[in-house]
Amino acid sequence: MFKDLFQKKKYATVPSSSAQTQDERPKREIPEGLMNRCPKCGNIQFSKELEKNLKVCSTCGHHFRLNASERIAMTLDEGRLFEIDADLISEDPLEFPGYKSKLEQQKANSGLKDAVVTGEGAIGGYEVVVGVMSFDFFSGSMGSVVGEKVTRAIELAHAKRLPLLLFSTSGGARMQESILSLMQMAKTSAALAKFQADGGLFVSVFTDPTLGGVSASFASLGDYIIAEPGAIVGFAGRIVIEQTIRQKLPDNFQTAEFNLKHGQLDKVVHRKDMKAFLTKLLDMHVGKGEQTDGQ
Repeated sequence: MFKDLFQKKKYATVPSSSAQTQDERPKREIPEGLMNRCPKCGNIQFSKELEKNLKVCSTCGHHFRLNASERIAMTLDEGRLFEIDADLISEDPLEFPGYKSKLEQQKANSGLKDAVVTGEGAIGGYEVVVGVMSFDFFSGSMGSVVGEKVTRAIELAHAKRLPLLLFSTSGGARMQESILSLMQMAKTSAALAKFQADGGLFVSVFTDPTLGGVSASFASLGDYIIAEPGAIVGFAGRIVIEQTIRQKLPDNFQTAEFNLKHGQLDKVVHRKDMKAFLTKLLDMHVGKGEQTDGQ
């Protein structure tokens, strides 16, 4: 009797006609953009939490790339920029194969007309002229429009005697415009020389990555040159250099920290501290109560 009580019993299950195997069951899809994986440490975070943390990984501190509108919202007072030269668009002066269609695709994907947004705003109550590059338009490459907009921003700061801040990110010169792209290096540098000779303040901020013609021209000519943590800053890319010199480069080569150690930067500033740091610089050079409209 007790033996029967504790004896294991076998139960038969009747398969249902509507039953599905595990492979047949519909898989729950995660909505696109809901989660983000950190490219440095692999940590997975909710996109909303990442945005609250200024798009900085809460585990390892990796700074995700920002587009122009995100950078403006985080940096300028009330996130407001009075944009200038918004109507300038790139043409195809050399009739480079496929360039026109790629430009249209880049506009649609990024929501921008080119790789830089310029205008006037305020930081910590100080009026400034600002240029913000965006890597999501043609990898931030500098063509005729980028060079022209940066030059006009420099000239506006000069005319109004306002501080100039440029946030750079770029893969280099835009090859589809060839020499017309390369000449922007000289044009922007010449405008900066005049501005600085007349006492203008230029703060250059490197963000990830800043390479090629941009790093070799206006981005490296700041009175203050600062960078976000981990930003890659250099001229040629790591692979090109290693293949040329046939040597293995240090793991941290071209990072902001590497450049700071070797005297190429003045400071590496965390994104959460960037606005406060820029305000301190402006306070040092402009001073409260000294700045009036256009003065």
